[in-house]
Amino acid sequence: MGKYLITGEKALKGEVKVGGAKNAALPIIASALLADSPGVLEDIPRLRDVTNLCRIIEDMGAKVERNEHQIKIDPTTVYKSEADHELARTLRASYYILGVMLAKEGHARTTLPGGCNIGNRPIDLHLKGFRALGADVRLDHGVVEVKADHLTGADIYLDYPSVGATINIMIAASRADGKTIIENAAREPEIVDLANFLTVMGANIKGVGTDVIKIEGVDKMHGVEHRIIPDRIEAGTYMIASAITRGDIFVRNVLTEHVKPVIAKMYEMGITVEEDIAGVRVKADGNLKSVDVKTLPYPGFPTDMQSQMMALLTQADETSMIIETVWENRFMHVDELKRMGARIKIDGHSAIIKPGRLTGAEVKATDLRAGAALILAGLAAEGKTKVSNIYHVERGYENIEKKLSSVGAEIKKISE
Repeated sequence: MGKYLITGEKALKGEVKVGGAKNAALPIIASALLADSPGVLEDIPRLRDVTNLCRIIEDMGAKVERNEHQIKIDPTTVYKSEADHELARTLRASYYILGVMLAKEGHARTTLPGGCNIGNRPIDLHLKGFRALGADVRLDHGVVEVKADHLTGADIYLDYPSVGATINIMIAASRADGKTIIENAAREPEIVDLANFLTVMGANIKGVGTDVIKIEGVDKMHGVEHRIIPDRIEAGTYMIASAITRGDIFVRNVLTEHVKPVIAKMYEMGITVEEDIAGVRVKADGNLKSVDVKTLPYPGFPTDMQSQMMALLTQADETSMIIETVWENRFMHVDELKRMGARIKIDGHSAIIKPGRLTGAEVKATDLRAGAALILAGLAAEGKTKVSNIYHVERGYENIEKKLSSVGAEIKKISE
């Protein structure tokens, strides 16, 4: 199994380009099955999760042709509504097959999805939405089955602005009879990208980007060409890579509006951030001021950037605090950072981070974003760091070692 070997204390300088957003690409790939003709998707990142989702829809009968960052999907040959159970267990996004095939064929079946173990992630809100639309939902021994002779629009209030539930309900409602209103909907940019994709395909969706989404169901949808938005979490990770190494990196292909919470905290820390239409330049050459961070649904500070920010805050001049409000088990990286000398104390949903010098160590990625945090810590640490369980990282970052190497990092992938 591979590891990343990192030699730290090197200021990173240069330019790195961000790829397409994983969390936008996955529901869009699944939703391409709603069309009655082939479509083309651009800027699709080459990631494990993307590969596994493509394998799932191929197993269902779709024809998938991949070429670098382009995917052509022909949904006209799909012949079954069940996702392969072993593949579904490898990624969270496999649950989008439920909304897609329920809308397309009136039936879908899959095992409860997998993904990172960062907390309790039930799909209750997804199922609540399907039931409201008229579906019969059955959950038996970890297998979910949804059926409906026809779906009917409904008013649905989400108890929490869940990204996954908002997406799944929006997908199913796009082919339902009548109007659906989703209240307390999630507002993430990835949802907006999906809605734009569905709209060009023929869907009738209004209000996306607000907490009330209105969908008027349609009978038919057609294949289209669509380019995925840039990955805001990958962008934020490279922004922190520049800051934590006291570097100077221009991160290209960034929609700065999507990373405003990260930029705001960097300003507070005394980091220079220059916004440009093509991206953002991050430069840090002095002391880093301590800040407090609280994760929240968009447009708040993203939980997917919490662990990376924690790595950065170990290098601040005074004590900082992070409050995690989204996932209850998202501090698993703390013990690994402590192996590197980090001074962090957990108190419930809060982490108290004191300044201190990091030193290289052997650590393991406990989940996708934790792995990114350990790489960042290794870039700042004295000596060598080995990060194992890197399959987690490869689920969400395409060639992270090559991109970091291109701006001066001493990082390589090794086999042991």
